[in-house]
Amino acid sequence: MKFATQMEAARNNYVTEEMKVVAEKEQISEQALVKLMGEGKVIIPCNKRHKSISPNGVGAALKTKINVNLGTSRDMESLEMELEKVNSAIDMGAEAIMDLSSFGDTRKFRRMLTKSCPAMIGTVPIYDAVVYYHKPLMQITTEEWLDIVRMHAEDGVDFMTIHCGINKETAEKFKRNKRMMNIVSRGGSIIYAWMEMTGKENPFYEHFDDVLKICREHDVTLSLGDACRPGCLADGTDAAQIEELITLGELTKRAWAKDVQVMIEGPGHMPMNQIAANMEIQKTLCYGAPFYVLGPIVTDIAPGYDHITSAIGGAIAAQHGAAFLCYVTPAEHLRLPDVNDVKEGIIAVRIAAHAADIAKGLPGAADWDNEMSKARHKLDWNRMFELAIDPQKAKTYRESSQPQKEDTCSMCGNFCAVKNMNRILDGEIVSIFDE
Repeated sequence: MKFATQMEAARNNYVTEEMKVVAEKEQISEQALVKLMGEGKVIIPCNKRHKSISPNGVGAALKTKINVNLGTSRDMESLEMELEKVNSAIDMGAEAIMDLSSFGDTRKFRRMLTKSCPAMIGTVPIYDAVVYYHKPLMQITTEEWLDIVRMHAEDGVDFMTIHCGINKETAEKFKRNKRMMNIVSRGGSIIYAWMEMTGKENPFYEHFDDVLKICREHDVTLSLGDACRPGCLADGTDAAQIEELITLGELTKRAWAKDVQVMIEGPGHMPMNQIAANMEIQKTLCYGAPFYVLGPIVTDIAPGYDHITSAIGGAIAAQHGAAFLCYVTPAEHLRLPDVNDVKEGIIAVRIAAHAADIAKGLPGAADWDNEMSKARHKLDWNRMFELAIDPQKAKTYRESSQPQKEDTCSMCGNFCAVKNMNRILDGEIVSIFDE
């Protein structure tokens, strides 16, 4: 059949080639996948022009996916370094790359990604409009904002963050309810400033039907941006955040009416005890659309370690329903991440996603862990390295402190509980000090 989007195909009970790939990857039946996609609970972001993509599904009953943010800035504009980050991210298992470039030849980099990268590619058109038009913010017209969305769709990006939930009504709610950190979303702050300076409504909200038309034509997934996400613990789950989420829920239904795939972006910074409730609120207000979260970061005091603070929050969020985790690197709040920061961020978020999949009881999720346990039981070090989420780091630690006995490590030596239990259960004598 002819179909405009993956969602339209699913609603007509048609299994696309992309659905077949995802069903096999996820060990889920094609019929179950089609049903979830028709309901909007699963998405397969894949622009028709992104020919190099290896399709992945995001949403209910599927493995938690991870996204890696990167891109040039005024202070760091090397495309070569960003491409090195992309290649490293793909090698380490990232399912999505989000290009947040805010300086230089952004279109060249974006087209390079959609030409050759197998991961889902996401962008934030608001950033690019400022770069592309190269003029004062308040002089950018409504038509120009929309033209950038069209350009990104034509360039082949699979999902776009569109900050359409912060309309005039939400902005008034924000003003009445003072925050400690105000608006910390870059896109949110840009569109808020534009509305304040021009007196006009958010163009992406006012002309949402035009955005949907573009997305439907190219099968671009809408990532409905959380302009009012909390930027510190004190602002978690406040009025502005919830008001915007209500609006995003309304826009979700409008998108689904046009067969446009949707995911919802979420917090942000937030105390651990609020995370589960936020996941439930989102599922209710946004009708089960996949939730895409940045962290959440669960404490504000750890610059240089925010890959850890976000992994803690991400694991809790994914356990309670978040489908897509955006990584956070040790450089968060400090500088543009380098290649090593990207690696540290990816490893942390992969651990969080995997731990959540185990907690959710996804079929096969714990198989990897069981294989590692078998290797540890046998003291099979080479197999342990093969199974490690970061084999090279595991090898480096092992090699940096060689034990006297090859079947132990330098921490326990002859006191190794695994070795001694294996021996005593095999009927051997264990003397420890005499060996």
